[in-house]
Parts: sequence; C-alpha cells; structure tokens
Amino acid sequence: MGLQLIKPGTSIDFMSKRKLALFASLVVLGLGILSLIFRGGLHYGIDFAGGINIQVQFEQEVDLNELKDVLQASGLPELRVQRFGMQMDHEYLLRVSATDQKAEELRAKVKQGLEEHLGSGFTIQRLEMVGPKVGSDLKNKALQALFYAVLLISIYISGRFEHKWLTAGIMALGLITGLYLLELLSVPLFFLILAALLITMGLCWYLQLNYALGAIVALIHDVLITVGIFSILNKDFDLTTVAALLTIIGYSLNDTIVVFDRIRENLRSKKTRPLRQVINASVNQTLSRTLLTSGTTLLVVAALYILGGGVIHDFALALIIGVVVGTYSSIYIASSLLLGIGPTPEAEEELTVSRVEV
Repeated sequence: MGLQLIKPGTSIDFMSKRKLALFASLVVLGLGILSLIFRGGLHYGIDFAGGINIQVQFEQEVDLNELKDVLQASGLPELRVQRFGMQMDHEYLLRVSATDQKAEELRAKVKQGLEEHLGSGFTIQRLEMVGPKVGSDLKNKALQALFYAVLLISIYISGRFEHKWLTAGIMALGLITGLYLLELLSVPLFFLILAALLITMGLCWYLQLNYALGAIVALIHDVLITVGIFSILNKDFDLTTVAALLTIIGYSLNDTIVVFDRIRENLRSKKTRPLRQVINASVNQTLSRTLLTSGTTLLVVAALYILGGGVIHDFALALIIGVVVGTYSSIYIASSLLLGIGPTPEAEEELTVSRVEV
C-alpha cells in the first residue's frame, strides 16, 4: 500500500470555496496586469531585448548605486545594474543595450572604470552578447512555443477524455483558418497569439469540449499568474523563464488529468450523485497523491533556488510559483469550470444509464 498523507474517506468541500478562490485569482491576475501596465510591459532579458550582459564578482560587498554611478561615468549606454545570485556571493549583472560596440571593447571599458574607482578586487566572470534581430526572433519563437503547447494539449484532452478526435481536428482546422485570415491582415504576433487563444477557447465551448476548455483555462491562468508575479518582482523574462513556463504547463496538465480522470471514473459509477459531490469526492480521492507529488517537487525546486546559484535562480523561482499555482488551478480553476459548464454530453448519458441500471 502506498504512502498516504490524507486518510481515506476524507471529505473536504472544495467546491464551496470556489468563488473565494476565483476572487483570489482575479486579484493576483489584476495586480500582475497593473504591474505590466505600470512598468510598460515585461522586463525582457538579453535573450529577447538584445544587448550585452556582463557578470562581475567582487571580493567584498559593493553598494549598488555606487557601482552604477561608476559604470555610467565610463560612458556605458542604457546601463542596468542588478544583484546576481545570493547577497553573500557579491555578484552583479550589468546589462548594456549597446549592440554596435564590440564585446571586448566593452569588457575593457568596464574593467578600466572599476579599477579606477573600486580597485582591482573583482573578476569579470562572463560576457555574452545577443543582437536585436536574434532577440526579436527568439521572442517570437517563445510565444509560438507557448501557444502550440496549449493547442496540442487541448487536442489531446479532447481525445483522451471525450473521445472526440474528429471534433478536436475540426477545432484545429478552424483555428488554423482564423490565424491565416489574421495573418493576411498583418496582425502583430502578440495579438495573433491572443486571438488564437480566444478562438481556441471559443471553439472548445461551442463544440462542447468541456474537459479541454477547463484544462486550457487552467493553463492560461497558471502562465499569466507566473508572468504577473515576475513583473511585480521586476525579474528578467528570458529563455530560461520560457523553459520554466513550458515545464509549468506540463506539470499543471498532469495534475489536471489526474483529477479529471477520477471525475470521469466517478461519473461512470452507479452511484447517483450531483456533479458537485462527484467533483469534491474526486479531488479528495486524489488529494494525497497531489500533495505528495507537489511536496516532493517543491523540495527539489527549493533546493535549486537556494543552492543553484544566480544562473538558475529565476528559473527555479518560476517553477516554485508554477508548482503551487498549478496544483491550486487543477482544483479551483479546471474543476470549478467543469462544475460551472457541466459534464460532457457523453458523461451525462453514462450517468443516466447508471441511474437506470440502479
């Protein structure tokens, strides 16, 4: 018998708190959107914005403002200085927007400026450069990766739970047609992806792909909250963050599938119960597995966050946020939405047959 944190027969009424949970989600999403508006969008890292990153380690603590003043006096354009990694490491990350200068020239300029004002107790650990064209291409590919991940997931969920592979194919065809028409109008990629997600959710609702709709809304919820918190914390958004978001999508989907699978099994049983009770029972039955999986994952990611160093710090932070929010959304977003729109017609038919047999 496997390890269980929750005793069998536990009956927590999760769905009674769904309105409170929805309000909490809206508050966090609202704060994230306000932060994005106030800051003028995401703070893109060098991968997307282009420029040069220089990582410097000092032998002792250096005041952040003093370091910035010293480097600005050296004539570095649009300089941004931030602490990198743990405070005890005395590491700083310098980002320069200049892409028309050679990397070695900037390295020499930084080294000269630091030596003149702060002495020689430092080491330039790395220097990396990304051109603006490459950064723009990477940004577009990252958006496309996130979108196609959600689209393929919706098709998989439709076939996996509702046995509607043909309907899912029709949805994909409708989406491709909509995207083609929008591309003819030269719609920017961001708005193209946004429109595509809205079309996907609209088609799921119209075609009664209820499980897929619940999963998609939960995934979008998880991604938006993670991005919003990164904006609130003023963290760089780069390729490692995108990798973390794709990981979060996979993790959240896995948790949602476990809950949905138990809901479907309970709907097929011969017990006559309202959908609300079925969902509550399903969440309680999978709660022990959910807590064990989330808890062990959080332990590993927390170790990465604390011990992994500055390079992987933001990646681990995104995963911590994603694991917590993904576990929460499987219950209070995906399952709550399924309760709001009702089971699929096939599930209702199976439930009716079960009642007749009883």
